[in-house]
Amino acid sequence: MDQDSHYTAERELLEAVSRITTFSTTSPSDEEQNQLKAEISCQVRKENPEKDDLQDSNASLSPNSAMTTKELQEYWRNEKRQCRQVKLLFEIPSTRIVEHHLSKYVMYKIIILQTGSFDNNKSVIERRYSDFEKLHRNLLEEFSEEMEEVTFPKKTLTGNFTEEIINERKLAFKDYLRLLYSMKYIRRSKKFIDFLTRPELQEAYGCLRGGQYTKALEILLEVIGLQERLMRGNPVSIVPTLCAIVVCHKDLENPASAFEYGEKALSRLRVHTSHRYYIPLLETMITLAYELGKDFLSLQEKLEEWKAKKDPIRVFTLKELAVREYVQ
Repeated sequence: MDQDSHYTAERELLEAVSRITTFSTTSPSDEEQNQLKAEISCQVRKENPEKDDLQDSNASLSPNSAMTTKELQEYWRNEKRQCRQVKLLFEIPSTRIVEHHLSKYVMYKIIILQTGSFDNNKSVIERRYSDFEKLHRNLLEEFSEEMEEVTFPKKTLTGNFTEEIINERKLAFKDYLRLLYSMKYIRRSKKFIDFLTRPELQEAYGCLRGGQYTKALEILLEVIGLQERLMRGNPVSIVPTLCAIVVCHKDLENPASAFEYGEKALSRLRVHTSHRYYIPLLETMITLAYELGKDFLSLQEKLEEWKAKKDPIRVFTLKELAVREYVQ
């Protein structure tokens, strides 16, 4: 796209913004399409950065928003910043051998940090050989062409617990993760993200269902940082985790912290008001705002606006939704 075309796209976007005041109701299928558009938009931006402004209008808009022109423009600017790739570095500094009554295996400690800056919020997870093997098998099914040249450390019949084999696999798995992350369609895939986050999320939600809110919160706060780095192109996808953090803080009687994370979640649903978490989150935020002496009337107005547009339906509470996540 030449410079004149770029400016034309900008003018078209601004004209579209000026015409937007209110929108009609969005069905669940519309919401899914909008999220897909956001993901595709972020992919296009890497290849065609000059199309950012035009792509923003397609990726972020949902026909269910009553935001002002200024709010929409600010939302799109935030979306654009969110979609800028965060480069991650994978290290495997150590291992440990785990022995149970009938099994023995090696756990690989994986450190994930952001390159280009001092990263205080590095993420630390552990995975075993079978976890890597499952990931490789899943990726081969979905990305056969991209995975064609990717090598995977083979199993050995003996010597799996020798220092030499363990060290070889440490280096091989580090290179393996770096190579996978270098391929944009793989690093954005659900299977790759699940490999890095799902075990911890399953543990956290299990603790939440069992009323172990302190333990659940500890794990969720670790995971959310990694999710934010991995899924910047689809910020709505981390809403369930943010809402689970809200539930934990609320049940631990930390209303200020609950409200803080609730605001983060609500900002990601600004143009996704048909999302299943939107109304339960809004109702929780009204309660928290009232308790904290904050403005709850504006939140109440949004809730009433939504109810006026929708037929009465059964809406779960935020906690009821949270405990349904990651049920094995």
